[in-house]
Amino acid sequence: MNIILPIVQIFFVSVLIFFISGRLIGSNVNIFKRILSVIISVSFTTFIFWYTYLRGTDYTFSFSTMNNVVNVATLLWVGSMLLISMLIYLFFELFDPIALDENNGRVVGKKSFIKRLIGYWRHQKRLRTVLKIAVTNGITRTMKYARNRDSDRELAVAFRDTLEQCGGIFIKFGQVLSTRKELFSPIFIEELEKLQQNVTQLSEQQVKDILKQNLPGEIHDVFSDFSMKPIAAASIGQVHRAILKSTNEKVVVKLLRPDVKEIMREDLSILIEFANWVSSKSQWAENLGFRDIAEGFAASLREEIDFNIEARNMIQIKNVMENSNLKVNIPKVYEKYSNENILVMGLAQGQSVANRYQFYNANCNEVAETLLFSYLEQALVSGIFHADPHPGNIYYDEETKIITLLDFGAVCRLPSTQQEGLKLFFIGIQQRDASILFDGISLLVKNKNDVDRHELEQAISQIILKISYVDRIQTDELVYSIFTVIRDYGLQFYPSVSVALRVVVTLDGTLRIIEPTFNIFEEAKKFSNQYLKQAFKKPFKEPIATKDRLEEELALILPNLRKIPRRVDQLFKRVEDGKVILHHDIFSDKNNSKFITQLFSKFVLLMVGITFGVISVALLAISQFINTAYAIYLNTAAYLGLFLCAILLVRLSIQAIRDMKRNE
Repeated sequence: MNIILPIVQIFFVSVLIFFISGRLIGSNVNIFKRILSVIISVSFTTFIFWYTYLRGTDYTFSFSTMNNVVNVATLLWVGSMLLISMLIYLFFELFDPIALDENNGRVVGKKSFIKRLIGYWRHQKRLRTVLKIAVTNGITRTMKYARNRDSDRELAVAFRDTLEQCGGIFIKFGQVLSTRKELFSPIFIEELEKLQQNVTQLSEQQVKDILKQNLPGEIHDVFSDFSMKPIAAASIGQVHRAILKSTNEKVVVKLLRPDVKEIMREDLSILIEFANWVSSKSQWAENLGFRDIAEGFAASLREEIDFNIEARNMIQIKNVMENSNLKVNIPKVYEKYSNENILVMGLAQGQSVANRYQFYNANCNEVAETLLFSYLEQALVSGIFHADPHPGNIYYDEETKIITLLDFGAVCRLPSTQQEGLKLFFIGIQQRDASILFDGISLLVKNKNDVDRHELEQAISQIILKISYVDRIQTDELVYSIFTVIRDYGLQFYPSVSVALRVVVTLDGTLRIIEPTFNIFEEAKKFSNQYLKQAFKKPFKEPIATKDRLEEELALILPNLRKIPRRVDQLFKRVEDGKVILHHDIFSDKNNSKFITQLFSKFVLLMVGITFGVISVALLAISQFINTAYAIYLNTAAYLGLFLCAILLVRLSIQAIRDMKRNE
């Protein structure tokens, strides 16, 4: 009985603290953490209470004994439980990486606290290793003095060594950067191109396991033949030949490596932090937008490891090219057998255009022109296009004269404004006109109003003079120069535009493999002329379709046209009566109103908490000069005020942490 009664009493107090503290701060941590915080708080304060007041006494925890305990001490014990449990809640909110939704609720499906703690430790260990490698290779030292060719070479070597020694995602990041000829100098490109990633093939058992887990049936029920030997293996997945049993069609099966998602999850966040660190150490990296490059790479890679996205990209571009006259093929996607981990698609005929010997019997200029026109049609007409046109992803069939595009893990989407800007960009370069080129660039950058047109046109003119009176324009050098000028003037291309210009540089390199004398800008002008002619002739070639389109447009316009006279008349009357008043305030927008209201309520709570604190401290100071019994009441009121002050400030702190998580 002597043991059970105190346990029951402490349990009752614990339950009370659990509900009261939860109501006071409205915390959204999970039930395990709430219970843990109360257990820690009750255990700690009970031990202190026993050690301070009850040790050495003959206590039985009966209700009479509890009444004999100093009442102030008992209240202090319970109040300390409440306050400490709230502070532990605050600790969990501060170090808990759980994201909150717009309603302040927890996002479900996350790892347990212990697993996240282990993950956090591994994350920090890996980050320290990466930064140690970078410092050892002299990244910080060389970045400070990256001003001339020699220091550029030293920095490029240090950067390449760092990525190579970090391995995994970092090597792939370097390989992607080696294609960014519009951003990095030739010295950097030369060093980054040396990065090679040794990829081990999946074992036969691993291949069988992946197929068994992702196919709608057994392997032999889906494929009449499946080659266990891959035709290609990369860091993300590998590709096998197969024959569908139901249709006897030849297909390729792309398998996602089983551990790739976990590796991506761990290393991508490390890469972003590494990019932040590099940017903080170097103005060069900050001006380059190194963090944005790393984030763009991370976003692209997250899409690449979901084959559902690649399948959707292939279907979209296949539909875009369906009515095209160009002989460009997009492999068929077999959606029935595909998911996020496996992609089944038609087998591409022919060979990679990297094998140039196959063009001996072909019209190389015609092949290159078809490929370029296909990209321009995708980008400038539909606004969605294949974003990785390196030679390994372009196949050509000598017999059918058909070009096949492969690997749609990365595509680019351009809105109409940026499509128009890209057209003007091509025209401006081809015509050597700085004014047209400026008009194009102004549609492709974010903050065009912050720069003087005359000064930027002068800088663009200098670039144009470099490419004038030469037979061959070096596309990578040209785009690199334009990117440099854009950065120097504090401008920034939209992310999709940066991708599009990178595609132009990569595509130009592929086209020159097919036809070394190919001029991408001259041929783009030819495409523009053909497109304008077709657009002009279309109403005459397709009169019925044109008539239907006009009827649809008129059906949308006519209701508004009929309202115009009445609205104009109403407007004039309101002007004559002096009733036209432009009015806009910050509360007219619902989001602004909500933000101001929440900010004001937090400010009020903060001021109330501070007021409680100031008054309580003043009462404590006054009680020191009073020698009567009233001093006890003043001390009680002061401590109560400090307690309320602490509760309000803890609640505000938790809310501030949640707001930061939601904004991230």
